[in-house]
Amino acid sequence: MNQSTMDTLNSNMNTTQSNTTMTADPQTTSFLKDAADGGMAEVQIAQMAQDKANNQRVKDFASMMVRDHSAANDQVKQLASQRSVNLPDSISTKHQKAKSDLEKKEGKAFDKAYIDAMVKGHQQVIDMFKKASKNVTDTQVKSFIDNTLPTIKMHLDSAKAIQKSIR
Repeated sequence: MNQSTMDTLNSNMNTTQSNTTMTADPQTTSFLKDAADGGMAEVQIAQMAQDKANNQRVKDFASMMVRDHSAANDQVKQLASQRSVNLPDSISTKHQKAKSDLEKKEGKAFDKAYIDAMVKGHQQVIDMFKKASKNVTDTQVKSFIDNTLPTIKMHLDSAKAIQKSIR
C-alpha cells in the first residue's frame, strides 16, 4: 500500500469515527420533541414557583424540578442533535397557557395550583415515557427513557406528598 492510499484510509476512518449523526425514526423524533417541550415548560414553571411559592416544601420541590429537568433537557438536546432532530425553541401553546394561568395566582392558591399541576403533569409524563419505552427502537433513547423514568416517578411521589400536606 502506498502512502496516498494509507492517507485516504486514515482520513475515511477519522471521518467515520467523528460522524456520530444518525437518523431518528418517527417515534423517536416525536418523543424527543415532546420531552423537550415538557422539559422546558417544567423548568420555566419551576423557576416561577421558586419565586412565587409561599410554602418552603413547594419552593424546594421547584428547585429540584429546575435541577433535574435541566439535566434531562441537556440529555434530550444531545440525543436530538446526534439524530438531527430539530427541537422546539419555545414551549408549546398548551404549556404556555398553563404557565400563564399560574402567573395569575398568588400565595397559597399558587402553591396549591402549582403542586396540582405537577401531580397531573408528572402522571402524564410517566404515561408518555412508558409508551415511548415500548415504541422507541433507538437503544440510546430507550436507555435515556428507562433511566429517567424512576426520577419522574420520584417527582410524582414528592408532589403527591406535598399536595396532601397543603390541602
